[in-house]
Amino acid sequence: MTAAAALLFLAGGNTRALADTVQLNPSKDNTLYEDDSGSTSNGTGQFFFVGRTSQGLIRRGLIAFDIACNIPAGSTINSVTLTLHMSMARGPEVEIDLHAALADWGEGASVPDRPGEGSGGPAAPGDATWLYTFYDSQFWSTPGGDYSTVVTSSAAVSSPGFYTFDSTFDPGLVSDVRRWLDQPETNFGWVVTVTDEFYPMSAKRFDTSKKSEPTFQPRLTVNFTPGF
Repeated sequence: MTAAAALLFLAGGNTRALADTVQLNPSKDNTLYEDDSGSTSNGTGQFFFVGRTSQGLIRRGLIAFDIACNIPAGSTINSVTLTLHMSMARGPEVEIDLHAALADWGEGASVPDRPGEGSGGPAAPGDATWLYTFYDSQFWSTPGGDYSTVVTSSAAVSSPGFYTFDSTFDPGLVSDVRRWLDQPETNFGWVVTVTDEFYPMSAKRFDTSKKSEPTFQPRLTVNFTPGF
């Protein structure tokens, strides 16, 4: 091996050990609409909802990303950022929380009322609803979704725009993504809630992976160092 070739080989080896960054769109997203019959969902919608409506009904978002298929096994997770775009809001600024979901859930073919989607639509087979993880055969243990009481990350939201959940301030994001990489069978994504769900007219509308403008779709940015 010539000296030049050896240098290229070593440089290549060092490059492979450097940190890398991947940006992911959701593998699925949906909304839990408070509904005693558990028959409302929004599998194909461009929006998911979080907070309490003017009718006093709670909305919770669901969002998940495929970690194991996009980051090499054994990698070290260095930082995580989730960026959401809020396109409509009611009421004052509120705190939005991410909680790790504790059960798998579905995104079916339900079609919401247009154009605002605030009331959702009739649940389709496999949809997540207030009562069902997969309509209409598998249930949440608790109506409204099963999720960790520990808050992974929070952000204050007010007017429409982009909002970021950043592991610089909330290291729980790294912990969640690391667990989902090492144990893919536990990756059920996050449930998105308003911290104070009793606050009246706090509902916020966020864009989903089905939003026609890609810029507004949710984005998970993960910086990692591959393991060897």
